[in-house]
Amino acid sequence: MADPVSSTIDAAEVERFSRIADEWWDPSGKFGPLHRLNPVRIGYVRDRIANHWQRDTQSTAPLQGLRLLDVGCGGGLLSEPMARLGAGVTGVDASARNIAIAEHHALRQGLTIDYRQGAAESLASMRAQFDVVLALEIVEHVADVDLFLTSCVQLLKPNGLLFLSTLNRTAKAWALAIAGAEYVLGWLPRGTHDWRKFLRPAEVVRTLGAAGVDVQEIVGVTYNPLARAWAIDRRDLDVNYMLYGVSS
Repeated sequence: MADPVSSTIDAAEVERFSRIADEWWDPSGKFGPLHRLNPVRIGYVRDRIANHWQRDTQSTAPLQGLRLLDVGCGGGLLSEPMARLGAGVTGVDASARNIAIAEHHALRQGLTIDYRQGAAESLASMRAQFDVVLALEIVEHVADVDLFLTSCVQLLKPNGLLFLSTLNRTAKAWALAIAGAEYVLGWLPRGTHDWRKFLRPAEVVRTLGAAGVDVQEIVGVTYNPLARAWAIDRRDLDVNYMLYGVSS
């Protein structure tokens, strides 16, 4: 899938994640924090989709019949659960190594997922559209934020849902997500995040609004070190936050 001249792809970021791609499905490896975060992300996405389309969250496949795009899918940590919930899933990632890992794992799990190497703007230029677009833990790694967010909106059908999660550009986020997680605790490889690329919620809301998505909700995602678990916290957006919006 060829990419346009203007691109969201940051080659250094792609190389960084490609080097550790073999660890995507190791819950005790470098992607361990995402494995621990996954239940919260999956539950949030499932419940908002079910509410929007009046689906039963207790059914075995509440997302049946919906087309879902996972942007920056990595090794498929979100794509696979979404497929199990019934969605027709497409996963796109700039790293060929990530896509190879994702395809291999999905095959072993007996899941049919359309994985593609490339970027959001490439799919948007092909006029692809989906009921749901996920952009979770990816926008802080792209080269052109405005192009990325605009492309994600263009990929939505009318009345579609966009989900985004990222890190807030605050001193607390630098202390916990970079100094703490990367240098003190070693949860993430050093250099995983650049504080200057973190986005304040208002910045995301403004860009999405201009592109045609009305943000419905913003929630914080906090970590409890005693319980070793993540949880939704509607009052604390200081470090990690998630939001979803509806396309016009």
